[in-house]
Amino acid sequence: QVQLVESGGGLVQPGGSLRLSCAAPGSIFKIFTMGWYRQAPGKQRVLVARITAGGSALYTDSVKGRFTISRDNAGNTVYLQMNSLKPEDTAVYYCNRLPPESGSWGPGTQVIVSS
Repeated sequence: QVQLVESGGGLVQPGGSLRLSCAAPGSIFKIFTMGWYRQAPGKQRVLVARITAGGSALYTDSVKGRFTISRDNAGNTVYLQMNSLKPEDTAVYYCNRLPPESGSWGPGTQVIVSS
């Protein structure tokens, strides 16, 4: 199993932007739908965006119109561009395939939206 590595999180003011990256070593991830998940304090981990191997994307309603998921199959990287961030977007963000592979969860990257 290959562990994924997320990066790009940080502290940002409401209305700000961040771009998250997920390094997915190994060509096998190129054939899977990949997703960005998030886990807020005291809550379960939830899927917020997904992208197929062909590039079709879907979003949960709470991030639709603000987040954009993309992938670079040649570079084995998945991105999440987050705009118009809100305090309720505060969470640890993870990437994984769909359905998620338990052994592939990385450490996540912390996003804090606060003034």
